[in-house]
Amino acid sequence: HHLLITMFPSPGLEGDGDLKFLLTGGTLVKVRSTSWQKSRYYKLQEDCKTMWHESRRTFKPKQTFSVEDIESLRHGRLSEGLQKYTHPSAEDRCFSILFKDHHKHLDLMAASAEDARRWVSGLEKLVSNMRSLSRQTKSEHWIFNCMRKADKNEDNKMTLKELKHFLRQINVEVDDTYAEELFKKCDKSKSGSLEGPEIKHYYDLLTHREEIDVMFKKYANSEGHMSARDLLTFLLTEQREQVGLGHAVTLINKYEMDETAKQTQHMTKDGFLMYMHHEDGAVLNPAHSAVHQDMGQPLNHYYISSSHNTYLTADQLKGPSSTEAYIRALMKGCRCVELDCWDGSSGEPVIYHGYTLTSKVLFRDVIKAIKDYAFKVGVLTPPPEHMTPSWLLRPYPVILSLENHCTVPQQKLMAHHMASILGEALVTTPVSSTMPTRFPSPEELKGKFLIKGKRLNKLNAVFSNNNSAEVDSVSEEDEAGDSKENGDKKAKIQLAKELSDMVLYCRSVHFGGFEHAKDSQAFYEMSSLKESKAFSLADTSGPAFLHHNMDKLTRIYPAGSRTDSSNYNPVPMWNTGCQIVALNFQTTGKEMDLNQGRFLANGGCGYALKPEFQRDPSSQMNPSSLSKGPWLQKKMFHVMVISAQQLPKVNKEKHKSIVDPLVRVEVCGVDADNASKETNHIENNGFNPMWNESFRFLVHVPELAMVRFLVEDYDSTSQNDLVGQYCLPLTSVQNGYRHVPLLTKRGDVISSAGLFVHLMLLDTK
Repeated sequence: HHLLITMFPSPGLEGDGDLKFLLTGGTLVKVRSTSWQKSRYYKLQEDCKTMWHESRRTFKPKQTFSVEDIESLRHGRLSEGLQKYTHPSAEDRCFSILFKDHHKHLDLMAASAEDARRWVSGLEKLVSNMRSLSRQTKSEHWIFNCMRKADKNEDNKMTLKELKHFLRQINVEVDDTYAEELFKKCDKSKSGSLEGPEIKHYYDLLTHREEIDVMFKKYANSEGHMSARDLLTFLLTEQREQVGLGHAVTLINKYEMDETAKQTQHMTKDGFLMYMHHEDGAVLNPAHSAVHQDMGQPLNHYYISSSHNTYLTADQLKGPSSTEAYIRALMKGCRCVELDCWDGSSGEPVIYHGYTLTSKVLFRDVIKAIKDYAFKVGVLTPPPEHMTPSWLLRPYPVILSLENHCTVPQQKLMAHHMASILGEALVTTPVSSTMPTRFPSPEELKGKFLIKGKRLNKLNAVFSNNNSAEVDSVSEEDEAGDSKENGDKKAKIQLAKELSDMVLYCRSVHFGGFEHAKDSQAFYEMSSLKESKAFSLADTSGPAFLHHNMDKLTRIYPAGSRTDSSNYNPVPMWNTGCQIVALNFQTTGKEMDLNQGRFLANGGCGYALKPEFQRDPSSQMNPSSLSKGPWLQKKMFHVMVISAQQLPKVNKEKHKSIVDPLVRVEVCGVDADNASKETNHIENNGFNPMWNESFRFLVHVPELAMVRFLVEDYDSTSQNDLVGQYCLPLTSVQNGYRHVPLLTKRGDVISSAGLFVHLMLLDTK
């Protein structure tokens, strides 16, 4: 057989005008400073995967970067560099390319606004195309069809580069190291290219999965294929899915690549492998990857993904403050951001960490960035002005938590900037026409911004003619526990009426105890608690804390002593029903993994509906002592860690640093459910390690439990290195044989790698 590789390098974009524009290329000005702004020629290479640009360096006259390394694009003068080093009149000609893993971004300026739009649009289409890796790859891209059409192609050889590109077209990701090793093994003639049979051999070696072969053979009763009925039997028996024959046929149409098998409603082993590796075979219930919860409950009935000191990109003492930090947090699904506002020297309010050496960023620039990126997902540029809330990609409300240290004139400027930039999206009047008694729902607040801060009077003043003074004094601090800043805890600041009037549903008040709150606090009055105070209250007054959160919001924030921007464990705070559990989004680690996992379900919209027993006023749950009640639903969680595929090298500096992987499985929930178990490590095998080790976890309150899978590179002399991790709510786990995607510590998918497990959540007495 010969192999046809005459397909267009970027399927789905054939004939696209913006793509042709990139392939032709053009001159762009690279901006590094006021004085360093140099013209460079940029163009997309023919593989549609690599950007080439000229360089004036003696040793590097030509430089490239991979389109796959692009994290996102920003159209306009949105980066700090472009704002600082270019004139406002160049707004529409400017754009920035941001790279994964926090590599330095590229600030560029095109000759015209139209050219800039085409560069951004073309690159976004390419990035989007790569990310989607369409689950329904067209049959003519399938390896066997290509091989059958061999006589149409005169050159039937493939280099390593062509082969990797070809495999990507058929949805088979391959790690570079393993790609090279397998290529050498298959290139018997040492010619540097593979021919038809060798390519088939390469594909077989790459995709060989003994554990899946066994499973497939058990159910394939139709001449080595699975009929739709065979597949249904597998789904009912092994995957414990409650589905019918129609669903099995849908899966065959979705994943089977052999056209002949598809026409007879059969699934080949390769089609079965595709199914096991994509969303229907994944650990996360596919129904939960969209918004599936009731979004019509009051706002305080949800956990809300929340960021602390959002403006920081590093530590709390001298790290840079940045609009980019807000964009990153919002793109990760954060729905409550913090703005530490101080008087700026030029008369414009600024945001930074007071009394420290962190850099300053203009308040208005932050509000503009929030406006542009609040309701977006992925790599898109800011939504067009005409976009209505129903079009929004992450549509639920964003809360702006103001820490206001400004004088009255600059507070008035803050109010002006928010009103003019956020416009009608800013909630400035209550949703109802009469005095509300509870929060509106996320559904009612789609596409809206809420302000959390101090208010001069009660909310009912809005419905009376009782206008307060233009300016009055309020307590500066609303946190319980020690002050975030230096100075007198009871310091007062003057508050401008314009700013006060923007605070409706999130009025900051000092916490005076649960009894005081019950007697004196309105539903819209909320307190912020430092982590030590909150954990103490959770231990000593769990039921009171839970009931407090049934009709009010509570915000938790990290201790000021965490100058390295480290985080506390958010799970105990969710267990007491706290909604705004604020973490340092810029800091990687278990705590942020848990936060991303908590909000992975419900479409990643940043809101997760609390369990019924955290919303029902008759509930008597105490998170620290497990008395009987509807929350107590004992389950046995059976986990079998079977194998992993294509685990990347962790230490790429060492030439032969092959991974020695082990897998740890953690359950995090109420105290009684916290547990961690790990496999043995396997030496020198990251390509296809096999464990077949089983664990059992007794879970008392499954609705509060999170599951975290970690793959680590074992090291006997020092701390293990993280290879990849994945975290999700236990209630979103699918039973049966499942593929677990792996993410880097920053939350990016490692496309070629994965874990293969068998999971079963069963009732127990």
